[in-house]
Amino acid sequence: MGRCFLLGTDWWTDCDDVMAVRILTRAHRENRIRLLGCILNACMEYSVASLSAFLRSEGVRGVPLGLDRAATDFGGVPPYQKRLAQLPSDCPDNSYAEEPVGLYRRILAAAEEPVELIEIGYPQVLAALLNSGPDRYSALDGVALVRRKVGELWIMAGKWDEPAGGKENNFARNRRASVAAAELCRRWPTRITFLGWEVGATVIAGSRLPEGDVLKQAMCDHGSVSGRSSWDPMLVLLALAGSPEAAGYRAVRGVASVDPESGANFFSPSADGPHRYVTKLYPDSFYAEKVDRALCS
Repeated sequence: MGRCFLLGTDWWTDCDDVMAVRILTRAHRENRIRLLGCILNACMEYSVASLSAFLRSEGVRGVPLGLDRAATDFGGVPPYQKRLAQLPSDCPDNSYAEEPVGLYRRILAAAEEPVELIEIGYPQVLAALLNSGPDRYSALDGVALVRRKVGELWIMAGKWDEPAGGKENNFARNRRASVAAAELCRRWPTRITFLGWEVGATVIAGSRLPEGDVLKQAMCDHGSVSGRSSWDPMLVLLALAGSPEAAGYRAVRGVASVDPESGANFFSPSADGPHRYVTKLYPDSFYAEKVDRALCS
């Protein structure tokens, strides 16, 4: 049954996370992939209930959820979760979620084939995974476990069109995010593919959803009934395609780094570097159509 994925999401103040989860759940439901778990790396009262309810509304049940309960310091007012949490849910409150690093370790340790990670939120849980020690699931430390079990990390983060240092929310929201991003780039032992802010900002999708669609309601609650920048769904489609070229991008390979104080990101091109970021090969309409088709089909 296809490739295996774990999703990390902030599920916070932007609705593109909901767009991304729809695309993943449809691929899972169609047996093109296996969604092994979802980890929330931002926390508010309705985090788990709302994500669980959305998964259930998409026809996906039994996917374990993890939650960073300390991640309450990212600011802003999440706009759509309370309404989603009123829908039928398998996990009615945050107590139903597992500890996030433990969930990563449990699923990776049990995996018989490489697992690919998709990250559309903040990086502190991934950094904590690297720092984790042996436990009941595996005798390996975090770095060794990731090296052995993770095929690739696909991450929406950074702003890679500014050689002097770009800044983007997922790496620069606060110091905790910035410190984690610096550690992630420095220590992650498998390939990382970045889709940056500059790629998705001008690709507006999600305006074609029909009345009564749960996703449309979430976008209305966010104030994006006419569509939203498509960072997270574009990252998911890139990961599902399996390569930048197959998804309509050019890849720039090298070494990424992040300033732990400011969250600014930098990139040193190198033909054999462990990191790559993508640039668009086609007009925005090409990618917007792909996102809308995936959301509405």
